[in-house]
Amino acid sequence: MKTRLENILGILFGTIFMTLVALVTVETIVRKLFNVSLQGVDELGGYALAIGSTIAFSLAVFGRNHIRVDVLHQHYPDWLKALMNWLSAFSLAAFAVFLCWVAIQVLLDSVTYGSTAQTPWATPLIYPQSLWYAGLVTFAIVSVCFAAWATYLLLTGKQQELIQEFQPKSAKEELKEELDDLAQRSNLDEIVSKP
Repeated sequence: MKTRLENILGILFGTIFMTLVALVTVETIVRKLFNVSLQGVDELGGYALAIGSTIAFSLAVFGRNHIRVDVLHQHYPDWLKALMNWLSAFSLAAFAVFLCWVAIQVLLDSVTYGSTAQTPWATPLIYPQSLWYAGLVTFAIVSVCFAAWATYLLLTGKQQELIQEFQPKSAKEELKEELDDLAQRSNLDEIVSKP
């Protein structure tokens, strides 16, 4: 389930930005060749950034990619490492829920006032803000589930599992991921280049 949701979010994230890349490319070519603007690509870029970033928040939780100051973490005794890992998961979940609470206020204000974008399209803000809010809710749900799992591990005394699953990534782990990714891309290049 975790991997499937992570894959779906990754595909959605990639689709949003590949579509934006295509639109910016078309806009640039049309502007240079025909001196005409499509109007609104910059507006769509802002929406893509807002919505895409909320998806990236969830992907970062899955991949343990949120930045943590971990200079001292490796020197802590195991019980303190476990406690700090739980605290980071809990804090992230609390922050995600807080973001949802603030964002719903923004969304409700847009509905109440019938807010529109100050652009040529005058897009009703309820539409892009709803997608942005859906991304924040997804982030909150993912964060709360991870925090609940961390709490379970803490309360049941599974200290080593809590340390392993929630500790910040080490430089060795990050290097291994990059080398594995490089190897995959090299294999893909070999397959594509074969006649």
